[in-house]
Amino acid sequence: MINFRYHVVSLTAVFLALAIGLVVGTAALNGPVADSLRENVNGLRKDNSLMRQSVNSMQKQLETEEDFAAEVAQLVLPGKLTGRRVLVLTLPSGRDQAEGVVKMLQTAGADVTGRIDVQDKFVNPDSNNNLLELAVTARPNTSPAINLPGNGHGVETSSALLANVLVDRPAGTPAASETDRRTVLEQYATAGYLTPADKISTAAEAVVMVTGQPYVDKDSAKKDESVVKIAVEFDRAGALVVAGMGSTGGNLVSVVRGDPVLSQTISTVDNANTVQGQLATSLALAQQLTEKKTGQYGVGDNATSRVPTLPR
Repeated sequence: MINFRYHVVSLTAVFLALAIGLVVGTAALNGPVADSLRENVNGLRKDNSLMRQSVNSMQKQLETEEDFAAEVAQLVLPGKLTGRRVLVLTLPSGRDQAEGVVKMLQTAGADVTGRIDVQDKFVNPDSNNNLLELAVTARPNTSPAINLPGNGHGVETSSALLANVLVDRPAGTPAASETDRRTVLEQYATAGYLTPADKISTAAEAVVMVTGQPYVDKDSAKKDESVVKIAVEFDRAGALVVAGMGSTGGNLVSVVRGDPVLSQTISTVDNANTVQGQLATSLALAQQLTEKKTGQYGVGDNATSRVPTLPR
């Protein structure tokens, strides 16, 4: 008869056999498995080292190209925009490259009338009605010739007003006074829609709009549409170059390049986050002002060339 002691002995024998099997198996496989794992780890270390060297090399090459572009700028830009009055308009996605764009414009001799940072609130769909009301109340009574859109789009209406006071008016139309310009800007700044980074000295004859990637939040489609409307209104007022980053995903550069009408009047640069692109931005603006020609420049989709070719 099988008793409890028999079960204990049997279970003990089973566990002992398992233990012996594990020990024997581990001893037998320890050499080959360990060697294989060691080889894999060493291989990964080598691959990682090679990739790190490659990244460092590319980074060094990029820095060299940036330095070269900066040196070239000192040779080709001076005098290209001498005496030209340029307003720099930046969107939140373009803040990082704005300083470099301004520096290149100044190297070309441009009189940068000022820089205005458009805030996210300006293109927020929730601001539509407030922007419509503000455009009516901020409109100078001394400038009756200002025609504002009547389609109920707050961004478009406010952009039209801002373009009218910040950029030269059409020939034969009285220019907005400095008081009118200051008053309009103060009202939009107080409401949190834009931030004049410095005093706007006078009306501009051309605008560089510095932007970047498209919006990605739940209101992205409406916000991107509003960004286009800003560009359209300032383009109507004077020469416009869009200095962006990338040319896909629905950002302003891609929209302009994909529109047969806008691409005829607005120049774009898709790599304004680099020194090369900032150089191209100044050259593109000079091309617009001197030759009345537009172009699409950079390294992205639908770019005609890296930089414009100017007459000697």
